[in-house]
Amino acid sequence: MTSISPTTTQTASASRTATQTAGVADKPALSSDFETFLKMLTAQMRNQDPLNPVASEDFAVQLATFSNVEQQVRTNQLLESLGDRMGAIGMAQLSGWVGMEARAEVPVQFDGSPVTLSLQPDTLADTAQLVVTDSRGIVVQRTDVPAQAGAVTWAGIGAGGIPLPHGRYAITLASFANGEHLSDSPVQVHGRIVEARNTDGQITLVMEGGQEVASDKVLSLRAPRE
Repeated sequence: MTSISPTTTQTASASRTATQTAGVADKPALSSDFETFLKMLTAQMRNQDPLNPVASEDFAVQLATFSNVEQQVRTNQLLESLGDRMGAIGMAQLSGWVGMEARAEVPVQFDGSPVTLSLQPDTLADTAQLVVTDSRGIVVQRTDVPAQAGAVTWAGIGAGGIPLPHGRYAITLASFANGEHLSDSPVQVHGRIVEARNTDGQITLVMEGGQEVASDKVLSLRAPRE
């Protein structure tokens, strides 16, 4: 197993920074083009029509225009280098998500292991039920749960004590008061993050069960329990 020490990280960072800086320096400079421009400008002045000379203001405009172009090219090169560095920093930050446990409103990927769910029933509810729907949209289980906010463990055991087939299930919480249905709300699932992706600026987290959730939909993060 390869280990990375702080010294190694600093050395690699310094090397990467030097490489990026060199990359900007290695871009085709405009100094040689500027010398060519001055030669052309001098030739233009020498060979202009004496009866219809070019105004000095026009020469000043040409010089200013070339200078602006040169400055814009250098700015673009620096911005490109900065973007590369920010991308590297962004990936380093994303690595901090991997291994953490996230809580989000996503379907449950059931593999036979109990799943921890966080419930938020209606404040007026006196009873509540978990309603489990399979990938075909068929309700496969209804089970009573406490009508209060908190965490419960869903074991995925169906009728007759038979475990439900492995697969993805949508679970909602139905709240009731005096036997009347009040509302349905999604449950929140805890899961470990195994991958973090940055696609066109959108960060997507992949849970160990295969669920994908946008980072802005994550409700909380916590260190994994041993």
